[in-house]
Amino acid sequence: MNYARELIVAPGHKVKLKDIDPGFHGRHESSDAAAPETAAYLEKLGRLQYTLYAERAHSLLIVLQGIDAAGKDGVCRHVIGAMNPQGCAVTGFKQPTAEERGHDFLWRVHRHAPELGQVAIFNRSHYEDVLVVRVHDLAPKETWSLRYDHINAFEKLLADSGTTILKFFLWISKEEQLERFKQRLDDPARRWKISDSDYKEREYWDDYVKAYEDMLERCSTDRAPWYVIPSNHKWFRNLAVSQIICEAMEGMKLQMPKPTVDLDQIRKAYHKASKE
Repeated sequence: MNYARELIVAPGHKVKLKDIDPGFHGRHESSDAAAPETAAYLEKLGRLQYTLYAERAHSLLIVLQGIDAAGKDGVCRHVIGAMNPQGCAVTGFKQPTAEERGHDFLWRVHRHAPELGQVAIFNRSHYEDVLVVRVHDLAPKETWSLRYDHINAFEKLLADSGTTILKFFLWISKEEQLERFKQRLDDPARRWKISDSDYKEREYWDDYVKAYEDMLERCSTDRAPWYVIPSNHKWFRNLAVSQIICEAMEGMKLQMPKPTVDLDQIRKAYHKASKE
């Protein structure tokens, strides 16, 4: 199954998240059944990223959004972890600092866009300024409603400069979120992730859903598409995301660069040194 075609949000398409099953898991029935396919994509991902890093002709931006406990950190660990850290950078965007608030809302984000040869991962992103800002009335509607167009223009700029943009909205059910919160409470190794706002934010679930739907409709473009990833099953989330990233990187037609030195001279020097 081609998840890039199955899960993409067509530009201008009106999204109703209630019509998308967060428990969808494709043709596999279990983590064990999906594991070989996922492993193959992760291995390919490592090779593709190595070539991207060497060629330095393209860059890749991966945007991760989703409600609390949707699995953004999990994607970073289980999918992005297949890449060489030397060519990747993960940036998490939390509440803006005083300095960041003194600039336009894209200022703090643009500084972390990837240079050629690099992969940048945004764990939350510039979309917080049409999500949490909207839901909690942190800015008037006449301010945040203009930001969709600013975001589209910003992403067009990046795309025109050689950056491939992939945006993943990780979609879980309200029941699954509650279960994941419980797992954090029960597991000493995960209790550090518990936040005061975890349960309070659930009161705004419907408001967030509407904000996400508008985000997906307004900001999925040919240059920077959104994918809605059903994420109740973590193993399916990892499979779908890894497949989509691999397909996008294959589309770059990456090539290993030619040597910048005279190989014959290097070989002569090697043979001379080996005889000494």
